[in-house]
Amino acid sequence: MKIHLIGIGGIGVSALAQYYLSKGHQVSGSDLERSEITDFLKQKGVKIFIKHKAVNIEKDLDLVVYSPAVKLSNPEIKKAKQFKIKTQTYPEALGDLTKEYYTIAVAGSHGKSTTTTMIGLVLTAAGLDPTVIVGTKVREFGGSNFREGKSKLLVIEACEYDSSFLHYSPKIIVITNVDKEHLDYFKTFNRVKKEFQKFMMKLSSDGFLVVNKDDKNIPIFEQSKFNVQNYSLNQSEADKIKNILKIPGQHNVSNALAVLTVARILAIPDKIIFKSISDFKGSWRRFEIKKGIIDRKKITIISDYAHHPNEIIATLKAARDKFPKEKILCVFQPHQHQRTYYLFKDFIKIFREAPVDKIILTDIYDVAGRETKKISLKINSKKLIKEIKKESVIYCATNSLEKTIKENITSGDVLIIMGAGDIYKFAEKF
Repeated sequence: MKIHLIGIGGIGVSALAQYYLSKGHQVSGSDLERSEITDFLKQKGVKIFIKHKAVNIEKDLDLVVYSPAVKLSNPEIKKAKQFKIKTQTYPEALGDLTKEYYTIAVAGSHGKSTTTTMIGLVLTAAGLDPTVIVGTKVREFGGSNFREGKSKLLVIEACEYDSSFLHYSPKIIVITNVDKEHLDYFKTFNRVKKEFQKFMMKLSSDGFLVVNKDDKNIPIFEQSKFNVQNYSLNQSEADKIKNILKIPGQHNVSNALAVLTVARILAIPDKIIFKSISDFKGSWRRFEIKKGIIDRKKITIISDYAHHPNEIIATLKAARDKFPKEKILCVFQPHQHQRTYYLFKDFIKIFREAPVDKIILTDIYDVAGRETKKISLKINSKKLIKEIKKESVIYCATNSLEKTIKENITSGDVLIIMGAGDIYKFAEKF
């Protein structure tokens, strides 16, 4: 088949592109700009187009897949429909794959990528040879967000945005937590919870729901047609996992307990499970630690993807636990004007409570296709700083950030570069 993917630089769509490539299909794709991901795909044999243009769509294409962030007015989608080529969104295309495999879908407002990765690694260590599609780059997968497996096991990260996960047909569903996230789409927290409930109800009678008992926002099933298995930080294995886990934070202990539960459902011996959990060193932009030098000053750098208030405070607490005596400077780039607007009070609260020495907020990262002019004009980082009212939390424009970091850092400090946008590039500068 000849398959073209629009928005191929996205973390989900790029994994699907690699899946198609692994099956021998001829794959092409387009994105608004060149990136590490598009370069990586080009090296693998994907034909890459920068910018979306109607001429990128050839008449003999069998399938066009597009990111949910891509609007129907996109010239490539319009051209594909004109040629009567089959078109699918990324969730629809991935949904078709889930019907062909015994699928394990990891959902939740936070912790999806880490949990999906660990499940994939445990299954691999057990010789089950899964295919894995995950929203982060994984060292053990050759720095990719995709692992090609030969078995009928598929592990996927199931995002709730746009109700994408309702397209999937899993045999095992993991719910790590449910939180006030993607309110630009859902509008209310109540609707978020309802969509998660709909997703869980997709399980058949031979399915398994693996759920975080500690999260009070997850719907409770007293009676259900499927098997429900809970995990909790109160269970006996939590202390053992905390002692062997290389990535810090109670939230990661919880994620590992989810992995343990899934692996036991698949009858994987505990010895293999705990060894794999112990070996896991984390994934891209998930509390990723490295040594750095700024103006001859040796520092520790942590690159982290946290962008929701609850993720931020969990990560900063984990950093303080790991570095109890060091001075910690956090640079945070808010991700999306709409998220900042809907969770404004939550951001104020967590930055007032943050257990670090200094926080630098930079400009909000604008998410293409998911912003409204009305809200973008209402909200900015300076307004957030004004409401936080804390001397140790300051604003710095992105174009002055490198200079400000250098002025505020000293030898031996810990520098956290945090956010889901392009802020991670600063972690690579030092």
